[in-house]
Order: sequence, then structure tokens, then C-alpha cells
Amino acid sequence: MSALPQYAPFEISKAVSAHSIALGFIKNTDGEFEFVGPFAAEIEKYFDLNLVDELTFFSPTGKSGELFEIPVSAPDSQTDRIFLVGVGDQSGAAARSAGAAVGRKVRGKNSTVFSACVVSEVKSHAISIALGAWVWNLKTDKKKEEPTFFVASKDSQVIKDAASIAHAICRTRDLIHTPANIKTPAWMGKQAEEFTKGTGLKVEIFAGAALKEFGGLRAVGGSSPKPGPRMIQVSYQPKSKKKSAKALPHIVLVGKGITFDTGGVSLKRPYDTMMAMKSDMAGSAAILGTLTALEQLQPNVRVTALMMMAENAISATAQRPSDVIKHYGGTTVEVINTDAEGRLVLADGLAYADANLDPDYLIDIATLTGAATLGLGRQYAAMYTRDNKLAAQLSKAGEASGDRVWHMPLVDDYKEALRSDIADFNHTADKGKFSAGSVTAALFLENFTSTRRWVHLDIAGTARSEVDAGENSKGGTGFGVRLLTEWITSLT
Repeated sequence: MSALPQYAPFEISKAVSAHSIALGFIKNTDGEFEFVGPFAAEIEKYFDLNLVDELTFFSPTGKSGELFEIPVSAPDSQTDRIFLVGVGDQSGAAARSAGAAVGRKVRGKNSTVFSACVVSEVKSHAISIALGAWVWNLKTDKKKEEPTFFVASKDSQVIKDAASIAHAICRTRDLIHTPANIKTPAWMGKQAEEFTKGTGLKVEIFAGAALKEFGGLRAVGGSSPKPGPRMIQVSYQPKSKKKSAKALPHIVLVGKGITFDTGGVSLKRPYDTMMAMKSDMAGSAAILGTLTALEQLQPNVRVTALMMMAENAISATAQRPSDVIKHYGGTTVEVINTDAEGRLVLADGLAYADANLDPDYLIDIATLTGAATLGLGRQYAAMYTRDNKLAAQLSKAGEASGDRVWHMPLVDDYKEALRSDIADFNHTADKGKFSAGSVTAALFLENFTSTRRWVHLDIAGTARSEVDAGENSKGGTGFGVRLLTEWITSLT
């Protein structure tokens, strides 16, 4: 877990009670360096410094996220360091880079930081401070310490909102990083109950006979020696009674929740591609995290999350290539490759949502295809929808939050690849005819959405980081929490 940002006013007495003070600088149009906001002048006076002179010594470029450290001392102050932090063009992305740099600087240290780096984009900056400082491990030989962050702002509510979102992302990361020998579908159900304890969120867990009609979820999860698959339904509605719940827009989020993916009988090769597969439930973790944030933010909408949890293991009960399964609602699907299991569990969730929940918006999120990563790398998630207005809203939310998405085409010519001689569809498409694996996966899922306003988010690239840098530790990123929270709160 990471320390969460706390509100602080722009007051010198508060700043000098921290071990470190972070101040933002830019390179102006004349090519000269200057510090952001008037607070730097008070710091200069208090510590008898010329901050521009101190900064020039380091030959800075002005790039966002640059961080230089200078020692200071003064009577009646416990501050011994000032961090000079580049905030670039002062955009949201620059504020996030600066925040991550500050968080990483004191990661794992019992230290107090007062950040006055930005005067705009404060929420983005505060969230990224927590993400940069985030640490997760199961080591027993080290004392676990974490820093305390105070973020200067004129608006305390902005920092409270930032803390709620940061908390949700960090908890999402905690779930993703938990090893699969601990993280079974049943364990995820208990975590959902723990996350929602004492809140207005409602949890219902479907297991055993309750999943009788969920052919995809049972086919994938039936291979596991652990307790079987689960569908975990988490529901949010605002505490305000200004409108009846039925009158509010209803958003249904469906998340892929594969707690570990061996590939099944279609075993992943080479072996090391399995090492990251404890994170194949990042979509479900993200929607659970999103609802915990919404419970704090209280937007005037209804939201239901369907976490489709299973382990894709190898056993005598594993599904086989050439099996035909019947999904929720009756659609039959020929299984071609058991390593394309995510779309099978999502199909059940989408069909269930369409038949029973009457969503105004239906969104699924999944670490679905390597093809999405090949096309977009790890900076953008692939977004599929035929609703251009909705796509524009999500793109805007992505740019504002930092969880960026790119609108991809649903190419109808490729539907032919999903044809099966023995079932309604096959589920992995004919790769010899069409190589657009992320597109054909989205086309498959569309068959289970009826006429709903539907979006598919393929986060295979963005949900995992291969390096320990910036906001992200190596591993799960918590992608999707900021995106969905930003978009949902913008609807009200």
C-alpha cells in the first residue's frame, strides 16, 4: 500500500514542519528558469536562498519529472531538503510526472514531504505522488515504512478526491500483485466483501449451481483444483435520494478476472510468458477499485460491476480445443484455443448484463490480447465501440486522467473469421485469413451485447509495466480506475 496525499494550505509554518519541501520549476519562453507560484519566494526568504541560482548549478533542462535535491537548514524547522522538480508545460501529464518523481524519491522511507509543485492540475499531481511511492511485497525481513505527503492546494476537496482515487488504484495494484496461490476466485470474493465493508456498496457472489447457465465461466474455471469460478457482483448507487435509483443512468462494468492463466491445454510457450499471468485479472481488479472510489466521490449514477473470476489451469477437467460451450443466453461457441479464455468469461458477463441489468452503458475491460500491445504498446489501451460520441467521452477522460485509450475500428469484413461449422461462432478467428487479433476478439464480444451502448477496453498493454519507472512499479499498474472514475463522474 502507499501513503495517500493529505491536504495542506500554502502556509510556511506547515511547509517547514516537513522533512522535505518540493517546489516546481519551469523554463519560460525566454529560456530562463522560474519557480511556479508565489510560494517559492516565501521559501527563499525563510531559508535565505536564491532558488534559481541553486537550480542553475545542476544544468537542468526543464523537462517534467526532473528532480534535484539541495540541503537546507533553519531554526525552528525540521526541513533538511528541498526538492526542485521540473513541471514542464504544467499540463496534467507534466503534473503527473512531477508527482511520480516526488513519490519515488522518498519511496519506502519514513519521511514527510510538503509538495507545492503545482498550482493547477493539483489532483493529477497528488494521485501520482501516491503511485510513485507505492510498494508491494511479502518480505518479512524488512521494516515496512512509508512516507507522509502533504499537497498544497487552495481547495481541500480536490485533495480528498485525489486521495480516494489514489487509494482505489493502490488497492487495485495490491490485488494484481498478489500471487495466484493466494488469489483464488473465492479469495477475490472475500476481498470484494472486505473492500466494501462499512460502505453503501452491495456484494453478491455467484458460485456453484448459481453459475449453471454461465457456460464460458464454467468451461474456463472448471479446470482449476482450487475452489471453482465466481461471478462477483458489486453495486453502487448514490446515498442522495434526490432521484429514484431507477431514474439514474445505469453503467455496467464487466471485468476479466483470470487469477492465473497457464493457457490451459493450449499451454503458453515459452514458459516465461506465464510469469506475469497472476495479473490476468487486472480488469476485474480495476472495476472493483473504481467502485470503491465512486463510493467516496458519490456521483449521481448507478454502477454495477461484474467480476468474472476463474483460474485457467490444466487438469483432467480442463476444456479442450474443439469443445462447444453454451454461453449465458444460449449462444454456442466452438473453442479453438484454450489460451483465448478471457473472451469466454466476458461473453457470459456481457450476456447476463444485457438480459438482467438493463444497462444504459455496458463496458468491459480486460487484459485480452497480445495483439493490442503489438499495435499500441503500453501507453494506450485499445478501445472498441461503434458509438463515436461515447468514444470521444472516454478518450477525453483518458487524456485528463492519464489512463489513455485509442479508438480502434470494428472491421465488419473480419466477422467471417468467427464462423464455425458446428456452433454459432468460433472464438479465436482464423489467423490465416485475418491477423488482427484484438479486432476479432472485440467482434466476438460484440455478439453478446445486443443493442447496448457498448465499449470494449483491451488493456493487455497498459495493465502491466515491464519496468520500474515513473508512476509504475514493475507489474500491475491499476490502469482503468482513473479512466472509468473520470468518465463516470463527468456524466453527472
